[in-house]
Amino acid sequence: MKKMVLVAAVLAMTAGSSFAADMAVKAVKAPPPPPFNPWDIAFGSALMNDYVFRGVTQSNHNASVAAYFEPRYNINKDVQLYVGTSFESISFPNRAAAEVDIYGGIRPTFGMFAFDFGVWGYLYPGGTCFNANAFPGSGLPGSSLGCVANADPITGGLPINGNFAKKDASFYEGYAKVNVTLNDMFSIGANEYYSPNFLNLGAWGNYASITGKFTAPSSTFGSSGVGMYVSGEFGRQWLGTSDRFYGTQIVGQIYQFGIPEPSYNTWNIGVGFTYKVFTLDFRYSDTNLSKGACNAFTSDYTASTASPANVSLINPGGFGSNWCGATGIVKLSADLTAATNLK
Repeated sequence: MKKMVLVAAVLAMTAGSSFAADMAVKAVKAPPPPPFNPWDIAFGSALMNDYVFRGVTQSNHNASVAAYFEPRYNINKDVQLYVGTSFESISFPNRAAAEVDIYGGIRPTFGMFAFDFGVWGYLYPGGTCFNANAFPGSGLPGSSLGCVANADPITGGLPINGNFAKKDASFYEGYAKVNVTLNDMFSIGANEYYSPNFLNLGAWGNYASITGKFTAPSSTFGSSGVGMYVSGEFGRQWLGTSDRFYGTQIVGQIYQFGIPEPSYNTWNIGVGFTYKVFTLDFRYSDTNLSKGACNAFTSDYTASTASPANVSLINPGGFGSNWCGATGIVKLSADLTAATNLK
């Protein structure tokens, strides 16, 4: 009898243990994953003390605001399609109202390599033509009735210095980029942009650059949630010859029918701090363009002092521009995605 009781007890314990094990398995069973949603939207805005594009101020060294909106479609976790638009406040020689960008492309990722291929359009609505020589029938690209009416009666172009500016500076570029994530802290990249008519100068443009970034460990600032990075870029902007609208307009000059736009090097380096969706970036930017070459390239409407040191075949007036020199940039931005920040 005792043996039968003992056997019954063992069987009961075994059954109980099996039941408990079943209960444990059911308790930790993961719920089914949510269905994959390929759609996402990125958007954000920025405030900066100076809007600098490839080493050249676009806001006359004044403050600028920007915003963007970018719908995305993820074919899978490694391939993303996107389109977008952005807006920036500017201060151009032709008095354009703003910069409006429209872009789109594809971002494939292969392990540590993140690629980006696309087309970017830069639109500058609301501009005015300044070139008294571009009267209707002159054959100069960009000729319009407005050119004579808006040109300065003394200089024939912009007031003070006589620089020329087309009504429309819009253009587009095709681009290819790659970013290589070496580890959690270091990444490097390379960029290539090409336009058949850069800034509507009539000159082709090719920009290539290399980048580097160091991201500090997340523990650098303890549990505050603040992140930090140091990044930099070195690039070169190659430019072709402009159309005759930007020629020197001096009879017999070698560049009467267009000037060789000055190619140049540009670089920037800075440190940034991140907190949640916010980034505060402090950056130094510069180029190797002289003041005279900068004036010939930008048609700076603020250049008011002529100097023999700035005189050249592409800048016969001798005016010099500060738009391409060393500058410090402070930028506060916020970047969000619907999938991450609007759950």
